[in-house]
Amino acid sequence: MTKSVTRRAVLGGALALTALGGGTAAASRSPRVLIATNEPWGTYHVKPLLAEAARRGWRLTQLVPDLTRVTPGDPVPVATPDTAPSADLLVVTGAGDWPADCAARFRRLPLVASSLAYQQPVQAPRARELHPRLITSSSPAEARAFGAYLGRRRHIRIVGSPQTDDLPRRAPEPGLVLVLTSVTHPDGTGAAAPGTELLLAAAEKLAAAGKRILVGLHPREDRTLWDRYEISSVPSVQAAARAEAAIGIPGTVFPLVVAVGTPVVGCTDPALTVPDYLRSVCSSTITDPGQAVAAISGAHLPDAKTLADAVGPVGGSARRLLDAWSRFAR
Repeated sequence: MTKSVTRRAVLGGALALTALGGGTAAASRSPRVLIATNEPWGTYHVKPLLAEAARRGWRLTQLVPDLTRVTPGDPVPVATPDTAPSADLLVVTGAGDWPADCAARFRRLPLVASSLAYQQPVQAPRARELHPRLITSSSPAEARAFGAYLGRRRHIRIVGSPQTDDLPRRAPEPGLVLVLTSVTHPDGTGAAAPGTELLLAAAEKLAAAGKRILVGLHPREDRTLWDRYEISSVPSVQAAARAEAAIGIPGTVFPLVVAVGTPVVGCTDPALTVPDYLRSVCSSTITDPGQAVAAISGAHLPDAKTLADAVGPVGGSARRLLDAWSRFAR
């Protein structure tokens, strides 16, 4: 049995037991769902849900403050609170100002909180304003962080990440390293993470050592910083199948990349703060670009227990998530 098959057996089999209440019953009708995220225009968190929603005939609409930052052709339907369609459920993915404002605006709708991206394990200032009837998260480790962020330690349903529902078959190309960027400059959609200078310098060291660099851009990253290298035309989780190893600023995508079977090295700027579980999936972390070549050469996957804790159940995650939402839609 190959390592890839073993990994999928661990994630798809044993981890399925942690999917608390992830039933398979389809909703009797098609709910209309409004979604508000901590990154108000960050539709990339909702996009992985569209296929399952379409299969069920659901209507998902992301709430945005206005249409100024909506990308033409974005497949995720958006609306402002003033133009939002009638709905059966409001889902918030965090307790930032925008989700909290939307929860107050649509207070008559049933409320669900679902973690679609990592949050710091510190209670958010506006978390007490939210009274979700259900909280979901991708994995046990993410649930611990999300629960602390919301001030709720119990009764979080583990559903997996929809981004792992269609994991690519890994076929690493010799010498190819995937660079996973974060966001260099904050904007109206969200904040930035420190470490880009370290990651840029690490990529230069790797290229000088003969490695081919493939860049997996965060949707809000400045593309011009990386245009000297090949930039992936597919999402980073799909691009990871081509790489021998990956390096980047630890973020939500890290557990997803190791789920593919590609080890990751973290670039950890002293100013960077991320939940421990994102660091735990790293083969190693570096604070100096001179460490990059050796770190990539020795990169390896985390042990099965760490992998299971950080990734959550693989396969059918979008189905489990929408099943959970359907139970609370009015």
